[in-house]
Amino acid sequence: MKRIVVFTGAGVSADSGISTFRDADGLWASYRIEDVCTPEALRNNRQQVIEFYNMRRRESLTKKPNAGHLAIASMEEWADVTVITQNVDNLHEQAGSTRVLHLHGELMKLRSEADPNLIYDINEGWEQGLDDRGEDGALLRPHIVFFGEDVPMFDPACRIVSKADILIIVGTSLAVYPAAALAYYVRDRQVPIYLVDPGTPDTSMIRNPLTHIKERGAVGVPKLVCQLREQEQSEL
Repeated sequence: MKRIVVFTGAGVSADSGISTFRDADGLWASYRIEDVCTPEALRNNRQQVIEFYNMRRRESLTKKPNAGHLAIASMEEWADVTVITQNVDNLHEQAGSTRVLHLHGELMKLRSEADPNLIYDINEGWEQGLDDRGEDGALLRPHIVFFGEDVPMFDPACRIVSKADILIIVGTSLAVYPAAALAYYVRDRQVPIYLVDPGTPDTSMIRNPLTHIKERGAVGVPKLVCQLREQEQSEL
């Protein structure tokens, strides 16, 4: 059974109606990163940061997985699939993917400001109270990796990519580091890499055989999955 690693960015969720960061009409066109997604913002204007993520949670509850998410999840029927995502939504999980590593945190979770390992699911609704606290007595914060913070799941992600037989990259500009460097960690330079994105991400770091499918995730991923499934069957 082939080990397929799928690395996804904001583009895979764009067809579900979730705002991307970098497009002209994307999320950061309305908000400055410095005001809502940094440790300093949380310290200096806690209310604004909490309200921002409450708004994002409320919006996310209205969104559903698209054909790209569903196609990725369907590969588990015939391959060993792990999803590594830059996205904080849970659309991969909703689609049925069972192994999902979130590099930049998870929108539907909170964590203690004092203990990053003390994490809570938001099981009902979308709202975090301004003064909500963990069992350690510390204030809770969104379980999001803010700009300027370490990415604690990067090393586990590198180990997963190093064992891939196929790497699929979907809907990412390959401009956000360290995540964009994951393609470096493919163990074998013969491992094929498939890029599904309608734009022109920076692929200069990729040395493996590369196929660029210039389509949106909801269109290109189902086509690619069908192709890979046919290849798998022909090799049996």
